Amino acid sequence: MRALNNDNAVETSFLVPEQWQSMTAGAFSASCVAEAAAFLIAFDQDADYDSANFHWFRERLPRFVYIDRIVVDQRHRGAGLARALYEDLFARMRDAGHDVVGCEVNLIPPNPGSDAFHARMGFTEMGRAALPGQEKTVRYFSKYLSG
Repeated sequence: MRALNNDNAVETSFLVPEQWQSMTAGAFSASCVAEAAAFLIAFDQDADYDSANFHWFRERLPRFVYIDRIVVDQRHRGAGLARALYEDLFARMRDAGHDVVGCEVNLIPPNPGSDAFHARMGFTEMGRAALPGQEKTVRYFSKYLSG
């Protein structure tokens, strides 16, 4: 899975083995689809996770799950894997009493596929930020599971 992450580092970020291990060990949910076709990593508000995007949500929401990254291998896109991973996460969230999920999507560089996916999944924009020290601007999205 780390190789799939690193193949998509423009959208996510490059991770060395120690970073990958720490990230997955501290996640609320770290799930994957067989044969390394797709994965999702998410954290809840109590995570010890140092990410500007995670902290953006922490400053605004008292209780949430933050999707840090979801990656689907190029060969498997359009097969419903991202939707399946999100639905699995939503079920885990409901079981744990969570009702709001957040994520960010790159505005610069653009990620139109992710924009369209999140719109179909019912996410709405909460805000935007230019990330310090990076050539990225992101839009923050959220979805309330209770409607």
